[in-house]
Formats: sequence, C-alpha cells, structure tokens
Amino acid sequence: MSERGAVTSARRIVVKVGSSSLTTASGGIDPERISALVDVLAAARERGAEVVLVSSGAIAAGLAPLGLKKRPRALAAQQAAASVGQGLLVHRYTEELARHGLTAGQVLLTLDDVTRRSHYRNASQTFTQLLELGVIPIVNENDTVATTEIRFGDNDRLAALVAHLVHADLLVLLSDVDGLYDGPPSRPGTRLIAEVRGQADLAGVTVGSVGSAGVGTGGMVTKVEAASIATGSGIPVVLTSADNAAAAISGEPVGTLFHATGKRRPTRLLWLRHATEGKGALLLDAGAVRAVVERRASLLAAGVTGVQGDFSAGDPVDILDPEGRVVGRGLVNFDASEIPTLQGRSSKDLKRELGAGYEREVIHRDDLVVL
Repeated sequence: MSERGAVTSARRIVVKVGSSSLTTASGGIDPERISALVDVLAAARERGAEVVLVSSGAIAAGLAPLGLKKRPRALAAQQAAASVGQGLLVHRYTEELARHGLTAGQVLLTLDDVTRRSHYRNASQTFTQLLELGVIPIVNENDTVATTEIRFGDNDRLAALVAHLVHADLLVLLSDVDGLYDGPPSRPGTRLIAEVRGQADLAGVTVGSVGSAGVGTGGMVTKVEAASIATGSGIPVVLTSADNAAAAISGEPVGTLFHATGKRRPTRLLWLRHATEGKGALLLDAGAVRAVVERRASLLAAGVTGVQGDFSAGDPVDILDPEGRVVGRGLVNFDASEIPTLQGRSSKDLKRELGAGYEREVIHRDDLVVL
C-alpha cells in the first residue's frame, strides 16, 4: 500500500472542522466556507465513501443573532449561543447537502452518551442506522446541556472518539493551519512534518494553542492529542487546513499524515480513558493492584482500603495504589457513601449480610482501564 493508501482506501471517513475554518473575520459563520466543505464531502460520497462530519461552530453561529461580538466566557452564555446557533448551523449544512441530493442528520452528544453502557450502545446504533440510510451525520457536543464537569473538552477529541465509535477507516482534522510544524508556523525556518509514525517523530516539536480567529477552543495541542487517540486505536489521521480538504481526502500529499500505531479496543474503554476525569478515588491494597493491573481482573470490595470524594454509582473513579498513584479508572457500581461498609470484605460475606445486590464487583473489568 502506498504512503497514502490508507487514505484513498478508506470507506468510512470522519471529518472534523473547527470554528476557525467556518467563520468570517468578524466571527460569524461563512456560508461560502460551508458550501466548499460540503462539496468535498459530497465528492467523497460520490466515490463510495461513507462520511461523518464533526462540526464546531454552533456557538459562533449564535453570536450575531444574539448581538454578541465575541465568544462569551460564561458557560450559561455559551450554552445560550449554542442553543441559537446549532439550529442555524445544521440548517446551513442541510441546504448545502441538498444541492447534492444528500440528507443531513443531527447528532448531539454528551459525555454520558458514551460512558454509560446503555447510552453508548444507543449512540452506536444511531450512527449505524444513519449511515445505512445514506445520511451524513453532523455531530457536535451538546453544548446547550453540557456542564464544565461533564464535557469532552474540545471537538478534536470528540472526533477521535466518534471515529472509533463508528469504526472509521480515516479521521481528517481540518484546521486553519495546513499541517503540523516543528514549531510556530509563523517563525522563520520551521518545517512541515509530513508524516508521524510514532511519538519519536514528535520529539522536540513545539505546538501552540488557540487559533488566530479566537472563536475556537482547540489548538494544535488538542489536534495532536486527538491524532494520538485515533492512531492508537488503529485509525490513520490526516491533519491539514480546510482549504486542503479535497486534496487530503483524495490522498494527495498535503498536511500531516499520522500513521495508525495500535489496534482497535473496546469503544467505551477508549472513552473512559480519554474523555473522563475521576469523580473520586478508591484506594487499593497491593494484591488488588496486581489483580487489576497485571491480570486485568475486576475490582472486588475485598481489595479496597479507602475512598476519596463524593460520587454516585455509574461515575468514573480513579483507582490508586498504596502509594496514592493512579493506576486505572473505572465506572463504579456503588455510591461513595456505600464503600466504607463494603471495603475489605469478601463478596460472600457481603451477600450473606446485605443481600445479593452487594455481591457484585465494585468495578467490573469490562468497565475498567489501566492507565
């Protein structure tokens, strides 16, 4: 397979576009940029590829109708702008896709949609059905209801996780920069890094922060992190500018190609590792640490020596070794207030004294990742 063979052979593509690639100099949505992007997506569909679009821009689209001159800092104001702008953004995509005889479908995700078992299964089934029906899903974080504590953090990470969720063959990250440079692109002497085959290729690379347009939340740091998430799960990534979108999807040597470095892993564990923060922590004895880390066993109450924080059943919690180091994260089956009664006790004792409901694992191995 040629250098970009993984790109040209991709049958299911996730494309992520940032706010800075969709907006005018004044910060509003640019209809011409959306039209040009949709032309690229339609061309990919014409070649037989399925396409999922992860699009920022809801908050930016809501600024002008609300009379706001720049992205607000307050969460409630951002949510208000997203509420107004999301409909306008999807309407624009719907109209542009209709020119090509294509249908748009809106998918708004929250963190719960992909960390809780029933939710992520529903999300996966929704994507599958939309793609089978020939729809192009337009994905965004549900900014209207997300809170600071339960959000993906940026749409680059969201796109990488969606790529895994939909079993994509390729992730294309479109930015206002034409690729990854070994330093600030504006600095004389910096060079474009055409390919990244592993972490060694990133040694000494300096990446910046938010783009010059000032309407996004990501930056090159988040794009490299998103590329790492995707490639570590077997999905190659092309990072380039929105102006190079057509060339990138066609396999031309533009931007930066991040080669796949790992294999696919269970989707929810990927979300758990990359899209959550522990709501609390469980302290383990040495034997439980060995069981969880080395044998990939479930965490039982007998191995728990303490609890930190205030969390509810179903929340992600960190698990700590006897020295207080984080060794894993998992979805806990009990409230924090219940743990002191359970810790250090065998499952049989708990069942006999408290009932069958307390015989289950504190964290099942299917809901646990080693960090």
